[in-house]
Amino acid sequence: MMNTKMIKKGLSLLVVSASLFLGACATNGSGEDPYASFRENMPRSILVFPPVNESVDVNASYSWLTTASEPIAEQGFYVFPVAIVDEFMKENGLPNPEDMHAAPLNKIDEIFGADAVLYVTIEEYGQKFELIQSVTKVTARGELVDVKTGQPIWSGRVVHSQKSQDNSGAGLLGAIVTAAVAQVGETINDAAHDASVYANYQLFVSSRRPLLLGPTHPGFEEQQLKAAEAAQAAQDAQSLQAAQASGEVPAEKPTE
Repeated sequence: MMNTKMIKKGLSLLVVSASLFLGACATNGSGEDPYASFRENMPRSILVFPPVNESVDVNASYSWLTTASEPIAEQGFYVFPVAIVDEFMKENGLPNPEDMHAAPLNKIDEIFGADAVLYVTIEEYGQKFELIQSVTKVTARGELVDVKTGQPIWSGRVVHSQKSQDNSGAGLLGAIVTAAVAQVGETINDAAHDASVYANYQLFVSSRRPLLLGPTHPGFEEQQLKAAEAAQAAQDAQSLQAAQASGEVPAEKPTE
């Protein structure tokens, strides 16, 4: 079985550098700040519901759920205990993820006092036999919604796959047998669960658009400062362009 502690430790090294860099990038290519809503509604606490499962693995929702809290918490957010939230929702007439996802935000605010809710849908989960190898896939999409306004403040999608050990040297028959054994062995090693550890760190921490650092993270203040500086620089540049266009300020001549 893959050592998930080593996975978490290695991926955690990406948290600060990636989030600080992205947090400082105030605009994208279109001039819009993709994190504007996130910053305006920066949550301190996040409620994570079991994901809606579109995969063929009946255990996908709760297997994934056990790997979600840690990377979100390491980004600097309080995560409500997922097992307690799940049990509470079931005891109050919402027995499955679809029902939980449909719960009114005002009731979530009233009961939990959460700042944001994370809604996730699992598209693929588990091992598949492809030609002469077994491939473990985790594909999921998520959306973080501000409880007070109902406004989405972040969204992301992850596609993660892990191939079984290469046994091409054992010949075609050996490779087929090895892949079949690996797929059956998922019931013991739960390869998809380990893969979801990778997938969630990619989704929330190391993707091109991860969660920003939250208020309890040591790098939060630096992230906010860099973002403010970047926003001010972008505003100054826009003001200069407007002044040049109106003739108030002469346009800079290109250097020869």
